[in-house]
Amino acid sequence: MDDLEFNLKVVLVSFKQCLNEKEEVLLDHYLASWRGLVRFLNSLGAVFSFISKDVVAKLQIMEQLCSGAQREHYSSLQSMVAYEVGNQLVDLERRSRHPDSGCRTVLRLHRALRWLQLFLEGIRTSPEDARTAALCTDSYNASLAAYHPWIIRRAVTVAFCALPTRKAFLEAMNVGSPEQAVEMLGEALPFIERVYGVSQNLYAEHALLDLP
Repeated sequence: MDDLEFNLKVVLVSFKQCLNEKEEVLLDHYLASWRGLVRFLNSLGAVFSFISKDVVAKLQIMEQLCSGAQREHYSSLQSMVAYEVGNQLVDLERRSRHPDSGCRTVLRLHRALRWLQLFLEGIRTSPEDARTAALCTDSYNASLAAYHPWIIRRAVTVAFCALPTRKAFLEAMNVGSPEQAVEMLGEALPFIERVYGVSQNLYAEHALLDLP
């Protein structure tokens, strides 16, 4: 399989590896999982480009931090938060001295993961004739929309009207028939949800959920 081609099973394995026995989110696996999800978004055409381009930019920031001079502090989400918060490397009220902190960058990925999680769950549980535009809009409104200005929200919901059918979405997952894709989504989504939940609790504990 082409390295640039999406495969749901590969992403499932990445998300399974995201949490260690201490329930720490391992950033190398988290970023690898997101790279797989970007392949999925890109496989569906230009509709999701507004999200995938932003995600790619955030991944590049995190990859630099994870390989930089302070990389020992960026092995897990927990170690990153402890390091950046403890050393006042996070802009808590407005973007100024640390516009691209790891905490802020991962928060944007975290919010996008919630949208994708809700959307994929909608795809998994919906009937064959479900309108993907409606599923995607509902998921967006329940997650990312709260952080976008009206003009972006409007453009996004119009773009969703061009989404392919549910069957096409399931086939894009490259794991066999639509039925097999639904089954694997059922296996993958609990891992995605667990990673999201651990991250959400960590950010809430440190009052980081509303970083500018």
